[in-house]
Amino acid sequence: MADNARAKKLADLIREVVAQKLQRGIKDPRLGSHVTITDTRVTGDLREATVFYTVYGDDEERAEAAAGLESAKGILRSEVGRAAGVKFTPTLTFVADALPENAKTIEDLLDKARASDAKVRETSSGAKYAGEADPYRKPGDEDEDTTAE
Repeated sequence: MADNARAKKLADLIREVVAQKLQRGIKDPRLGSHVTITDTRVTGDLREATVFYTVYGDDEERAEAAAGLESAKGILRSEVGRAAGVKFTPTLTFVADALPENAKTIEDLLDKARASDAKVRETSSGAKYAGEADPYRKPGDEDEDTTAE
């Protein structure tokens, strides 16, 4: 079993090699400049690597990019093996990263919260206190209460 530092170094190397090869070495039109490698994770035994990617575009472009990555998997693995110099080149699995969708969801929730805050601020702008403005007793108030009784 390899240590985590070695797995991290190999993951970083795989990310760089795959990104460079996608940018310069593969002529597949499905893998245009809109595919971005976001992260890479390697198992502890250095046998399997998961490469996370994003595709900027619509669902059709995402499907084409996934098919292009699957067809280029062998070339990319050979290039990783050449660059890494390890005994066993890890198998590559490409997974679409959900980062853009998650960011959009969070942004939508923040917009909803901002609208709700603005509505509360608008409603409370002309409001008055239910009781007195200062409901706390002061040192001089106790004397008034005892004399009134």
